[in-house]
Amino acid sequence: MRGAAAYGRVSVESNVLSASPHQLISMLFDGAQAAIKAAKLHMANGNVAEKGKAISKAMDIVNSGLLAALDKEKGGELAERLEGIYNYVSNLLIQANLRNDTAKLDEAAELLQNIGSAWKEIGQQAASAKQGG
Repeated sequence: MRGAAAYGRVSVESNVLSASPHQLISMLFDGAQAAIKAAKLHMANGNVAEKGKAISKAMDIVNSGLLAALDKEKGGELAERLEGIYNYVSNLLIQANLRNDTAKLDEAAELLQNIGSAWKEIGQQAASAKQGG
């Protein structure tokens, strides 16, 4: 439920209560991407305050949602690697905010996109296997 709490803090509450844990993580990836896109728009428009808010939302999703949802006991080496990536993404977001660096936002978005799309594919495969069985 930690993922649901983080997602709710970014003002996107619809479907959270009825979502599966897998869907909640997918929603976190989507929310982080939306916040990064908003940050880029605000950065381009010179709106410093809104850029900072959007980057803070993205960081909150990464740190309080995705990172907090990792189960290192069950996830083992994969969870440790994801932890490293999430920490790196968080650092990219900090650097992007400090330096108004869209390249850092792009890199963070790309990393989250790669992991998020793999996560969503796993969910689709699990759903297909469940229907077939």
